[in-house]
Amino acid sequence: MVNNDKQQPQEEENTIADNTVVQKYKTAGAIVNKALHSLMQACKIGTSVKALCQKGDQQMETEAGKKYKNEPDMKKGIAFPTCLSVNNCICHFSPSKNDPDYQLKAGDVVKIDLGAHIDGFIAVAAHSIVVGAKPDKKGTGRAADVVLAAYYASQAALRLLKDGTSNYAVTETVQKIAAEFKCKPIEGMLSHQLKQFKIDGEKTIIQNPTIAQKKEHEKCEFEKYEVYAMDVLVSTGEGLGKELDTKVSIYKKTEENYLLKLKASRSFYAEVKKKYGPMPFNLRNFEEEAKAKMGVHECVTHKLVEPFQVLYEKHNEIVAQFKNTVLILPNGLTVVTGCPFDVTCYESEHSVQDEDLKKLLESDLVLADAKKSAVAKAAAAAANATTTTTATTTTKATSDAAAAPAASADGSAPAAPKDKKKKKKKKASAAGEAGSEVVAEAGKENAAKA
Repeated sequence: MVNNDKQQPQEEENTIADNTVVQKYKTAGAIVNKALHSLMQACKIGTSVKALCQKGDQQMETEAGKKYKNEPDMKKGIAFPTCLSVNNCICHFSPSKNDPDYQLKAGDVVKIDLGAHIDGFIAVAAHSIVVGAKPDKKGTGRAADVVLAAYYASQAALRLLKDGTSNYAVTETVQKIAAEFKCKPIEGMLSHQLKQFKIDGEKTIIQNPTIAQKKEHEKCEFEKYEVYAMDVLVSTGEGLGKELDTKVSIYKKTEENYLLKLKASRSFYAEVKKKYGPMPFNLRNFEEEAKAKMGVHECVTHKLVEPFQVLYEKHNEIVAQFKNTVLILPNGLTVVTGCPFDVTCYESEHSVQDEDLKKLLESDLVLADAKKSAVAKAAAAAANATTTTTATTTTKATSDAAAAPAASADGSAPAAPKDKKKKKKKKASAAGEAGSEVVAEAGKENAAKA
């Protein structure tokens, strides 16, 4: 009864049935898209991963600080610290200030993963690129296989996120598309439902589950007014993640209680509660990182905070990832995060051959924003112009979903004059709405080219 009292008002008050909440998700999505696009452009040979992670966090903090200035008590900022996991590193590589760094090399497969929130409404995204890959200098081999597998699997998953669909329909489809490229999804990885101030909601979508995981994992159906972080991770190997010796830098506060003994631990935990609340955080963002590292140990031991382990595949394998934040509304989806993907930068000997999968990928996304804005039309026209060149036959299946889910990669409407504050405030929502519309435009092109 106590639990019901806590949950029921939140369900009524804080879901996307309220358009104010939708706008906050879109604003958070625009912040993430802008940072993601900036990081994609910055992934050059010789660039420091640590510097890029810091850049992403700083940009999200700065952009979030510009929103809802008339509500000073509103919580906003980073919902998931920027991570750049390279090649066989599966996830959560985000070195703190004194941890070993990594410099990007030509041909590296880089997974950029990050998130922001406005008033606790979380938008997260992930995108994979091959460093140096261009239409005239394509990524090839197993790198191309795994990036395309993850991309097409994520596009199929988006088309299955609708009221009444089973979470295992997504699980099975991701598995099948990965297999078309001789790849496997990462075992046991979860996509979570998102709620206000909760990045790991109750409903989940599991990837490549073991027999034991299938027995334990709860089956469910998607429902209107739900929000999901649709996360797809695919490997060229067996899809088995393990910890190595990389230090953990990302943590999240739990709901556990314990009376800490050490002064450093109490000081650290007090700062976590005040500054981050239930959102994941990186130790590098503490002013005194050395003291934070001292304090976090006791907190982890007594489960006051939980670590996000840095996971790896086998040394010679490669992992790719795509993640979108998706709002399920009564009249369709709103996809608030994601950047365009240029399929012409990749050449694979594999492609989607299964007819049912092809039909799914060629189908249009059913979108909540049916009426297309001028921004969306302009973005769609630009996307079509860049994809008129015929893609390699091995990557034809749904190639132009490329333009997907972000109309304006920097999260802003290009027509807004810099000196007009009122138009500036409309940028984020325009970008969020346009994002879904461009997915639909791209889908139509896919049907013609598959």
